Formats: sequence, C-alpha cells, structure tokens
Amino acid sequence: MAVGCDLEVDVNGEETFMVDKKIISSYSGRLRKLFGKSTGSARNIKVIFNDFPGGAESFELFSRFCYNNGRIDTTPCNISLLHCAAQFMEMNNSVSGSQNLMEQTEKSLQEINDWTWSELLMIIKQCQGLFPSVDSSPILEKCMDSIIGRISLYSESSPCLSTSSLDSSGIRVSCDSRSTESLKSSFSRATWWFEDLLVLSLDLVEMVIKSMVLQKFDNAIISKFLMYYQKSKFYTATLDEKRKLVETVIDMLYILDWNSVLCKSLFEILRVALSLNISKCSRNKLESMIGSQLDQAALDNLLIPSPHGMAHLYDINLVLRFLKAFLHDGKSQVTSMRLKKVARLMDLYMGEVAPDPCLKPSKFLALAVALPDSARDSYDEIYHATDIYLEVHSGLSEEEKMKIYCVLNCEKLSAEARNHLSQNKKFSSKSAVKALKSQQLKLKSLLQGTNNLKGNGGSPSSLGEMRSRGKTNEAGEQIVLYASKFELSDSEKLRAHLQGMQCRVMELEKVCRKMQTQITKIMKSRVSSHSNARSLPKLCS
Repeated sequence: MAVGCDLEVDVNGEETFMVDKKIISSYSGRLRKLFGKSTGSARNIKVIFNDFPGGAESFELFSRFCYNNGRIDTTPCNISLLHCAAQFMEMNNSVSGSQNLMEQTEKSLQEINDWTWSELLMIIKQCQGLFPSVDSSPILEKCMDSIIGRISLYSESSPCLSTSSLDSSGIRVSCDSRSTESLKSSFSRATWWFEDLLVLSLDLVEMVIKSMVLQKFDNAIISKFLMYYQKSKFYTATLDEKRKLVETVIDMLYILDWNSVLCKSLFEILRVALSLNISKCSRNKLESMIGSQLDQAALDNLLIPSPHGMAHLYDINLVLRFLKAFLHDGKSQVTSMRLKKVARLMDLYMGEVAPDPCLKPSKFLALAVALPDSARDSYDEIYHATDIYLEVHSGLSEEEKMKIYCVLNCEKLSAEARNHLSQNKKFSSKSAVKALKSQQLKLKSLLQGTNNLKGNGGSPSSLGEMRSRGKTNEAGEQIVLYASKFELSDSEKLRAHLQGMQCRVMELEKVCRKMQTQITKIMKSRVSSHSNARSLPKLCS
C-alpha cells in the first residue's frame, strides 16, 4: 500500500506532523467525523489541535499505532499517554479485526501488580500533566489503589524499608550488617512514602486521604503526612495556591480522629491560616479541632495578635471561641481533669492579657466566667489577674468594677490571697462591698434551699437534728448580719471584717456539704428499707 503524507497536523503548537490521512483517519473516529466520507485526494489539508493530551509525544505514539496496523507495545511508560490519545481521537472501534487502542490499554492495566513503585509514581505524574478535558480516571484510580495497597503492605511488613526495595516485585528487607547506616538515610517504617507522594497534586492527595480513611489507616500517620505535604508545598506556591492548600489540609484533618492530630500542628496551621483569609467554613473546622484539644495547648499558643484594626493586643474573641468549642466538644468527653487543665491555662492567659490598657471589661469578664466554678480549686490566679486589670484600668465605673469583683469566689482563695485582698485598697470601695454582700446573699439562698430539701424529706426525728438545723440557720444569719455591719467609710474595718467573713464562709460550706451527704444517705436508706419507723441520724454533732 502506497503511503503518502497528505495531512498536516499541528499538535498544540509544539510540533507539526505530516501523515497519511487515510491511515490515520481509519483509526480515529474524530478525524472521520472531521473529513466526512470523502475519499478524495485533495492535498495540503491541515488540522490544528490546541488541546491534544500529552502533546507531541502522545500524538507520535498514536501515529505509530496507526502505521503499525493497530499494534504497539503498551508499557507503564506510555500507557497513560496512549489511553488519553485513544480517548481524544475516539479510537473505540476495531479496524480490520484488530484490537482498538482503548482495549489494549485496559488489558495492560490488568498487569498493574507487576509494575514497580517508581513506575506507578511516573504514571500518576503523567496523568496529572494531561489536559483536564481528557478523563484519565480509570488509570489514575487503579494506580492510586495500587499505591495505597503497597503503602499498607510494606509499612506493616518491613521495619526498615528503603525505597529501592519497592522497585522489586517482592518485598525486600534490607537489614544487613550495615543496618545502622542504612536506617540513617532511609525512611522510617511508618513514613517512608511521604516524600514520594509529594508528586501528587492537591486533588489527588485528597483522593488518597479519603481512600486511606475508608481503609482504616492510622490517622496519626495520615495527619503527619498532611502536615509534611503542606509544609513542603507551601513556600513555592502562589497566594491562591497557599489558600487552597491550607483549606484542603484542614478539610482532610477534619475527617480524621481529632485526637490523632497534634495540638501543636493545629496551631501551626492556624498561624498560617490567619494571614491567608481562608474560608469561614475551614476556619470554623480548625477552631473546633483546636478547641477539642485546648487542654493540650500552651500559653504561647494562645497569645495570638488581634486582627488588623482591633485596638487590643491579643485576639480574645478567638480564645473565647476555643473555650466554647472545648465545652461543647462532641467527639471526646470533657472530664474534670481536662476542665481543670484548661482553667489553669486560662488563669495564666488572663494574667498575660490583663495589663492590656485597651482590653474592655466585657472581654475580661467573658474570659473569667467562660468556665464553670467547678473547674477551679483556687481563685488565686484570677484574683491576681483582676488586681492587675483594676490597676491598669483605674477609670472604670463603679458598675463595671462591681461586675469584675463578682467573678471572684472568695471561698476558694488561699489564706495568703485573702490577706492580700483585705489590705488591697482597690477592693475597699463601695462597689466591692456590694459585690461581697451579693455573694453572701447567694450563699444564704443556697443554705435555705438545702434546709427546704431536708424539710421535704420528712420532719426531724430527733432533738439533735433539730438543734443541728437551728445551729445552721443561726450561722447563716450571722454571716449575712456580719456583712451588713460594714462601715463603708472605714476601710480598715472593711479589711478586718472581710477576713472574718471568709473564715465563716468556709465553716458554713463545710456544714452544707455535711448536710447534703447525710440527706443523701437518709434517702437511700429509706428506699432500701421501705420503712418510715426508723429514726433519722443526726446531721451535726
């Protein structure tokens, strides 16, 4: 058969090919549609492709297939180019009984388990470079499945795996007499694949991570890879690429077990994200993850500068959102121990932000009352932070001062702190006394509620119990009366009375706890015995 060159093909402006129109079009449905059914011998026909997948290299492979009567050796080096060329040129029909190119590439994919690790990575890299108009997903999906399978298999099988061993068909364990030096230059057992997968685009990384999650990979290893990938790609990326990179990493970390992600890593992402103006959705996800691990954070992590345009030094609103996320964490239980760790952290944070002259009273109060009273065994740090804040913000109104005084639980102050408080001139104002009286009234209300609870349980069954109740009521009234005797004009008397009042508060609290314990025992005893004839034990000796 005579072979002519009556067709000129310009491929993406890279290279021009002179080919036989009849031979080429017999294998390409796209060209047959272009030329129609004409069999004329018109010359100087030119076709321009601006989006041929794989460019000149791919078209040359396609031409070889056509000139070789529909036969070509399909290898890992060319399979993706041949597959995409066949798809672009619509080579779905067999010619003269020969197998079409699409069928040949699909058949070659069945041998994917025999390909080396390097060949798989090369194919994936080729697929990423092809034009997006061509669907290379069948090859990509099979390669990605093979990649993930080998990561899982080799990570479990070889404690000192080197990348060179992956280029063999089997698993080679290189732990000979030179193992010490070998380990220094090879990847660790769990993370040997990190650097190799840097060739993946962001979309493919997302595909890999989702597949790993479905296959129950170790979430801690996945999170480390995401951090490694983000750091490796970040500095060479454009601003938009950086934003997309950080958002994708956050989205992928969010679907993992949050406890597997290091708190330190989350704060590293946060500091990067704050400068990129990431989406609100991604920011909320990141804040939720950080909030869930707030008990693992350090003070330096929280000292984040306030957003541009804000007067105060630190981003108080961000920390308040962390606290909200911590208290409403649905993925892990907020235990008493975790709560107290966060309270200690917040005490330190309040002491750090208190000297800020631009910090509004409402924000300082929000930090102080964000956690329940049970989170703190001592209010000494809160008192010191409050003392600093009042010293810096001497121009507060009496109403604002009173609100700040009320955040202190004087009962949980140490003797040293109470002594300091009694001599502190900032707490000798009228509003301070009102705040202390308010605390005592709340205490009296609590005491009356406790007595009512006891009264509902039945009438006293012994003279000792009646005396006990009388003593408790008398103590409560004495404390309230004691507070009412303050002379607002005499600061020295106020300090002296304050010390006495704190001691009485502690005594009363002990009585209340003892009453509650005894009442609980009484009720349990009644339920178990079903008898009303048994006399109640004394509440107080």
